[in-house]
Amino acid sequence: MLTINVRGENIEVTDAIRNYVEKRLSNLNKYFKDVDRPIAHVNLKVYSDKTSKVEVTIPLPYLILRAEKTDSDMYKGIDAVFEKLERQIRKYKTRINRKSREKGIKDFDLTGPDVLTENEDSSKELPIVRTKRVSLKPMDAQEAVLQMDMLGHNFFVFEDAQTNGTSIVYKRKDGRYGLIETDE
Repeated sequence: MLTINVRGENIEVTDAIRNYVEKRLSNLNKYFKDVDRPIAHVNLKVYSDKTSKVEVTIPLPYLILRAEKTDSDMYKGIDAVFEKLERQIRKYKTRINRKSREKGIKDFDLTGPDVLTENEDSSKELPIVRTKRVSLKPMDAQEAVLQMDMLGHNFFVFEDAQTNGTSIVYKRKDGRYGLIETDE
């Protein structure tokens, strides 16, 4: 049974909104029959221009399902996020199940309708059309952002000069920058 945690930013989460989110996301339970205590983290935001953003994250073993939608109508956003999550599950469930078996997780299995067989799934491999090799140069995050902007990319991988770990800077949809640091 999917546990649903609903949180609001700049909005009071009313019972009506909470019930609607729970009603929509509980329809995903058919996919999580064999998953031990799945949790959906739902974040609802309202901006000053009256638009709302719905974000849902469902962490699973070796996988994180995530969808978000910005819309002027919160309920339409909730519907759109539910549909995105369901498409993700349907698209990847056979591949996810196979990978979890390969990693030795016997009890992890996404179930539900439209299960593809192994042969059907293997024909739907995602093609890698280009491979690049990079040598990681030691630098700080600010320099990495400058390098990324000069190259015109929306992300940049580098070696953090302070931690000696691999890090990634990326450009967010709102135009600001993010930093991903790896655990060594």
